[in-house]
Amino acid sequence: MMPFDAYRCYLSLKNHFTKDHYDYHKYRGKTRATVQAFYKRKDRFWFEKFARQKNDKEVEEFFVSNFIYSTDPATMWIGEMIKEGDGRYTEWKKKVQSLSYIFKEETESVFNNRKVDDVFNCSKGHPPILKSYLGGSTSLESMVIYDIIFEYGKDFDKRLNDPVWETVSRKIKKYKPFLNINVPRYKKILKEVIIHGS
Repeated sequence: MMPFDAYRCYLSLKNHFTKDHYDYHKYRGKTRATVQAFYKRKDRFWFEKFARQKNDKEVEEFFVSNFIYSTDPATMWIGEMIKEGDGRYTEWKKKVQSLSYIFKEETESVFNNRKVDDVFNCSKGHPPILKSYLGGSTSLESMVIYDIIFEYGKDFDKRLNDPVWETVSRKIKKYKPFLNINVPRYKKILKEVIIHGS
C-alpha cells in the first residue's frame, strides 16, 4: 500500500466511525483527500513508514481497532495512534483470535441467573447488558454478536432517548461489518450458556 492510500484509509475509517451518513464499505473507502494535502502534513513520514510495514488488510484492521478503542472516535488524534496504536492493534488481534472463549465467559457473566428478556429490558433505563458493557464486563465484540442474534439495538434506539446509548449504538452499527463471525457457532454457545444457567 502506498502512503497516500494508508492516509486515505485512515480518513475514510474516521468518517465511517464518526459520521452516520458515511459507510466505508458502500463508498469503498473513498474520500476527498488529495495527494497535495497529504504531502503538506507533518505526520506524512509516519504514514510512509506505516504503509511499508503493513499489508492492506493490516492497515484497515489497525485503524478499525484504534477507532473502536476510543470512547469518541471524532476526537481521536493521529498522534495518539502513532504512540499507542500498535499496542491496541495487538490487543484487538488477540481478542478476535480468542473471541469464542471471551464471548462464552462474558455471556455466562451477563446471563447468570437472569432470563434473556431481563438482560435486554430497558423499561427502567439502562438494561443490564448495556450496564455490563459500560462497566467493562462485556466487550464491544459481544455487544455486536448479541445484536446480530437478538437485534436488540433497534428496540433500544426507539426506547432509550439517551446520549450514552446513542454513542454505543453507533459504535455497534459501525463495527458490525468489520467483525467477521460464524453466527451459528455463537448462537450455539449462547444457547448452551442459557440452558445450563437456567
